[in-house]
Amino acid sequence: MTRYLYFIISFCFLILWSSCRKDFEFSPSTGNLQFSKDTVYLDTVFTNIGSSTYNLKVYNRSENDISIPSVRLALGESSNYRLSVDGITGKSFTNIEILAKDSLFVFVESTIDINNFPNPDNEYLYTDQIEFDAGDKLQKVDLVTLVKDAVFIYPERDEATKVIETLTITIDGETFETDLQGRELLSDELTFTNEKPYVIYGYAAVPENKVLKIDPGARLHFHEDSGLIVFPNASIQVNGAYSNDQELLENEVIFEGDRLEPLFSDIPGQWGTIWLFEGSLNNTINYATIKNATIGILSDGNPDGSNNIITNTSSDKLSISNTQIYNSASFGILGRNTSIEGENLVINNSGLASFAGTLGGKYNLTHSTIANYWNTGFRQIPALLINNFIIDEDDNAIIAELAEANFNNCIIYGNENTEFLLDEIEEETVEFNFKFTNCLIKFDDTRDEFVGPNYDFENSSLYENIIFNEEPDFKNTDLNQLEVGPESAGINQGNEEFAAQVPVDILNTNRIDSPDIGAYQHVTFPEKE
Repeated sequence: MTRYLYFIISFCFLILWSSCRKDFEFSPSTGNLQFSKDTVYLDTVFTNIGSSTYNLKVYNRSENDISIPSVRLALGESSNYRLSVDGITGKSFTNIEILAKDSLFVFVESTIDINNFPNPDNEYLYTDQIEFDAGDKLQKVDLVTLVKDAVFIYPERDEATKVIETLTITIDGETFETDLQGRELLSDELTFTNEKPYVIYGYAAVPENKVLKIDPGARLHFHEDSGLIVFPNASIQVNGAYSNDQELLENEVIFEGDRLEPLFSDIPGQWGTIWLFEGSLNNTINYATIKNATIGILSDGNPDGSNNIITNTSSDKLSISNTQIYNSASFGILGRNTSIEGENLVINNSGLASFAGTLGGKYNLTHSTIANYWNTGFRQIPALLINNFIIDEDDNAIIAELAEANFNNCIIYGNENTEFLLDEIEEETVEFNFKFTNCLIKFDDTRDEFVGPNYDFENSSLYENIIFNEEPDFKNTDLNQLEVGPESAGINQGNEEFAAQVPVDILNTNRIDSPDIGAYQHVTFPEKE
């Protein structure tokens, strides 16, 4: 009896509970929606390239569950924006429900062809609106996108096989197929101007016996795993100039990724590299910024391509001046048995070394700042690495001559204890020549790990007028601002003969009378507010 009574009571309880329940009832929106923003600014995009996804949050602050009769783009189906509401993509939606005191995400994307507009300029401000409801209950949120026209360079794709074109390389008359997606630049593509930005997919290669000239103010944007290659007997000439506006950099040539959102402005490894093949020659870079690459510049071999060993009689394969290289996932500059001359060169924030001269070679840097304040992860290699070997796939050392490695009036610094490494495999017939003159260097060998003649700091034929472990007084290393302030230990400590070879600093300030060490003459920084 007790058992039956229990079931009767339970059954009655369920009936009473269900009779108290109300079905969800959605009332029409009253036009009192609130939004996380009144305008959605989609960051600058290139023509015909899809934007990132942006979001708008719609709030129902009322006590009632509501239904929005319509959510739509004002330009309707002709709009270049796309919406996603409740997981459905489209340009118009009906009866969108929001519970009381709840919210709804609306996601926005765009793909815009600048040529669809009358009299398109190189930039076009495209706008639309998201309309919620209609009539006297209509509420609107503006959408704004700046669209840039661009020159697109990309490899061909076989529509039948879906195979993307790859590069073929000819070295000493022998042809090699590669798996690098890309193509050679055509004759009418060998001058990059400042009229439109260039967007490069895959590797754009400078053909043999050709020269790529890049005008002042040009902007080059590279997609993921993309870059520039200079083939044997070809050259690149980056002809930037000093910019009066140091924020706009109107005359500087800028190499960076193709993601224009502020979030990506300093993310390393967004694209590949500028690769100077062995046998390329007379490469010059002046007034450029190279940022967010995997390797800023990869320079292989001697300029004449006659053998793998650089000799003292070789001309420089790469001459680089007034150039900044930042946020490289591995190396700022990686030289492999090559020849580089650098003046007013600034490198910072590299996952491995900022400047690496490997497998010997010939390197001369004057009034340069080689820094590494990498803070994205652990770093084992110092800012400056010089060695005379590589290890092949069979774990054998290939050794080559270090003809010279001269660092004059340079800052070599970073956030590790020791920021330069001379890594020599000794071989009686192979020279390992280097000298540091009037440099400010971070080298705090607390464990006495570095011994031998290469680290004999009393030897004036190797180290002359060196300042160790004193403050360079950089402006802001996290922001790649390596100007030096009034507390720098390098003020007026430069060698005047070398200063006369590079009479103005990277900001066009005269340094002859009182040269400071590094790429910058010191300034007084504005006080922080």
